[in-house]
Amino acid sequence: MTILEAVLLRSYERRAVNVRTADIQNQCTILCNRLGDLSYQQGGSSEIIRAELAQLSNIYNGRVMIISSEFRIVEDTYGMDTGKTIVSRDVIRCFKGNGTSYYDAGNRYIEVTAPIVGNVSGETEGVMLVSVSTDTIVDSLAVLEGRAGTIEIVVGLIMIIVAVLIGMATVRPFRRITDSIEAVTEGYEDNYLHENAYLETMLLSDSFNKMLGRLKVLDKSRQEFVSNVSHELKTPLTSMKVLADSLLAQKDAPVELYQEFMGDLSEEIEREDKIINDLLSLVKMDKTANTMNIRVENINALVERILKRVRPIAAQQNIEVVFESFRPVSAEVDEMKLSLALTNLVENAIKYNHENGWVHVSLNADHKSFYIEVADSGIGISQEEIEHIFERFYRVDKSHSKEIGGTGLGLSIARSAIVMHRGSVKVYSQPGEGTTFTVRIPLLYVSQEGAK
Repeated sequence: MTILEAVLLRSYERRAVNVRTADIQNQCTILCNRLGDLSYQQGGSSEIIRAELAQLSNIYNGRVMIISSEFRIVEDTYGMDTGKTIVSRDVIRCFKGNGTSYYDAGNRYIEVTAPIVGNVSGETEGVMLVSVSTDTIVDSLAVLEGRAGTIEIVVGLIMIIVAVLIGMATVRPFRRITDSIEAVTEGYEDNYLHENAYLETMLLSDSFNKMLGRLKVLDKSRQEFVSNVSHELKTPLTSMKVLADSLLAQKDAPVELYQEFMGDLSEEIEREDKIINDLLSLVKMDKTANTMNIRVENINALVERILKRVRPIAAQQNIEVVFESFRPVSAEVDEMKLSLALTNLVENAIKYNHENGWVHVSLNADHKSFYIEVADSGIGISQEEIEHIFERFYRVDKSHSKEIGGTGLGLSIARSAIVMHRGSVKVYSQPGEGTTFTVRIPLLYVSQEGAK
């Protein structure tokens, strides 16, 4: 608005000056023609002409001078410089037949020159010089500027009020989104957020709904985990209590019965210890996710050590464990976490296998990653169950879980360790046709900060 005001006032000033200059030039032309007829500068003056000059001076609040061809002032409506000589650029140009006009904005006046051409000689015999004040134009500009300032204030206030109202209407959807986010701390509601006022709120609503959905899944997973942990820990305790109560109820029980019951108690205690150790492994892995003990390891030797530890377990079911290495592989890994992951995969392949079956472990690599494949001839996994096998406490064969043993945490631990290495694990299986786990891990470890 300030720029527009300056442009408009400047345009008005130019227009007013041009109109005033054109009026003065027209009056000068008329008077110069009459003066040329009367040879006024040669002394052929008349009171009528003097009166017209004075009238021109009064009308435009200016000064009129008649200059002869000798540059001598022969007439001055102010009566101050009559008989004096005046030489200026505009006067000289006018004597050459070109009238001039000049506007001095600083001193606030317009100066116009017009040639007086004699009708007989046809030559320029004198010059009429008119200086007119522009105070009226300046006063008009001041009035317009004051009114423009008032309009600016009024329009500014209106714009502020409108902006506040629009702003309030604009942020209202965001306020509702904020309220919904704050409400998450009090619990998860079933209703999702639907703010479709404009594109930004739609994007925020979609992001919020996705986040809320993930939070609900995590909350459900947490509840299921707590429930499973309670169940898994309570089951051995219940068995131990039943065994202990049975022994206490039989005062004269034979030694053989005591030994049998104590053996069962030992198995339940061992099972409880296994569950607690696996839970501690998970917790420790979560806490040390950002403190990986990365070193360059010989992966071939690492796999050989793992298979050496599990071969006695496989021998109990007459399961053949075969290791095939395609090339020497060295990589940056956390030896403890990777060993835990691979041990769980191989132990699962043995536990869920048939007697006289086989487990095949292979190692290969390319220029970016190394690949470990654990295949078995076991019971296999259905497609519906593959989606859940990495969930904590999930077991594929629930009917024989007690005989097979384990806690249902092995694959969850394995996956966590592999993901911490920025790797991935894939499963291929069919019921009754065995299972194949393929692990891919980068040769060079990239930390989370380095990835960012």
